[in-house]
Amino acid sequence: MFRTLRFDAVLVQAVIAGALSFAHLHDLAAAAGQDGWKAWAYPVSVDLLLVAAWRRMRSDSGNRDAWLWFAIALTASLGANVATAGMLDMQNVPAWLRILVAGWPALAFLGGTLLAHAHTPTPKPEPASAPAEVPASEPVPDLTPERAPEWAPELPPAAPAPVEVPPELASLEPAVPVPPALLDHARKIADSYRSQTGAPIDAATLRVRLGCPPALADSIALQLA
Repeated sequence: MFRTLRFDAVLVQAVIAGALSFAHLHDLAAAAGQDGWKAWAYPVSVDLLLVAAWRRMRSDSGNRDAWLWFAIALTASLGANVATAGMLDMQNVPAWLRILVAGWPALAFLGGTLLAHAHTPTPKPEPASAPAEVPASEPVPDLTPERAPEWAPELPPAAPAPVEVPPELASLEPAVPVPPALLDHARKIADSYRSQTGAPIDAATLRVRLGCPPALADSIALQLA
């Protein structure tokens, strides 16, 4: 689709001002002795220097050279507009004006070269933002089971559960020798019985669980008492 052409008053005004300034510079150069194509080259040179200085000012506003050459080109353009408005006898141009017009090409070349090769400042890197402070988290309770301190003394083993022995056998010495392994086994049975019932094991129950003769059971009960 074709774009709709809109009337831009600013653009039209710029074209008119540029054309008038171009014509005034041409007339002043021709009156100063620059005839032919040379008279047309002068307004081009002035306008190009003006645009180059303006572009440099936009990219580097602190560049003093750009401001200087912009002022020189603007003075040349305004001077031509004023001179051709009847303030100067165009048929009898003074010698100093002829010298300025003749020396303008060298001055414009110097200004354009300095503006083209001026150092462009590199943008400064933005400072890195400080890392956000992480809020201190609440202390996590220690759920591990407590351990007994290493210096805690070792507790003596629990005493074996006593075995209920009939009174008539309590004063007798064991008549049958009991092997140590069997005695340890009988002690474990007696402990288990006490933990289950809360009462000491009797000789009859011990004999049944060990499956031993009554005399051996009585001897074991005497040693467990």
